Amino acid sequence: MTSVYKPYEPLDFLKPVADHVWIVDGPEIGFHYFGFTLPFPTRMTVIRLPNGALWLHSPIKPTEPLIAALCALGDVHFLIAPNSLHYWWLPEWQRRFPNALAFGVEGLEKTARRKIAFDEVLDGRAPAFWAGVLDQVLVPGSLLSEVDFFHRASRTLILTDLIENFEPQRIKSWFYRLLMQAFGCADPDGKAPYDMQLSFWRTRPEVKAAVEQMIAWAPERIIIAHGRWYERDGVAELKRAFRWVL
Repeated sequence: MTSVYKPYEPLDFLKPVADHVWIVDGPEIGFHYFGFTLPFPTRMTVIRLPNGALWLHSPIKPTEPLIAALCALGDVHFLIAPNSLHYWWLPEWQRRFPNALAFGVEGLEKTARRKIAFDEVLDGRAPAFWAGVLDQVLVPGSLLSEVDFFHRASRTLILTDLIENFEPQRIKSWFYRLLMQAFGCADPDGKAPYDMQLSFWRTRPEVKAAVEQMIAWAPERIIIAHGRWYERDGVAELKRAFRWVL
């Protein structure tokens, strides 16, 4: 696949965000949607828990240099599929780290497009493994359900697809620049694409309550999976990006 985006280089490299929080930008992938293949840049978030265990959110394609860098940080204990779309590389990570526990949103084992098994279901309550370190909230929907996380110590909110913020200057194709702007997920006004917003129509009260919880956490920064993430002004960015439901 010809690259459509200028990558967030270096790829497959741990980039510190805050104490015990890193992101790893990965390669572009193709997402199949209504007969089209849409290109998406990828991003994983890594949290080191107080006991040294590593928590991997939306794991990207594993490479040996990335695995070596993670092993230098700690032991990979938790693999997180935060919504019904971000799960593809989990089986590869499970083979590499067979003792790690995999968590996925409810029903994902049945809807996933490849065979995958989870040890625990993600919902709106933090399990004992990371309770007190990470808070979480469930955002239920018909097209997509997502669990979002808040790292208390660093005041970092971790989203996946509920905000997408593609930078037009990084998109090489004029067609995809127009597409992302038309879908409402282009920087500087990135948010959930309009079709995704519509898919939450029946669960708007639950989505609104979840967003209000995120705002109450008062995050300093917001990490997202696709596009420019927010290093500051987390609360203001939440109110802007979720004005469609607030």
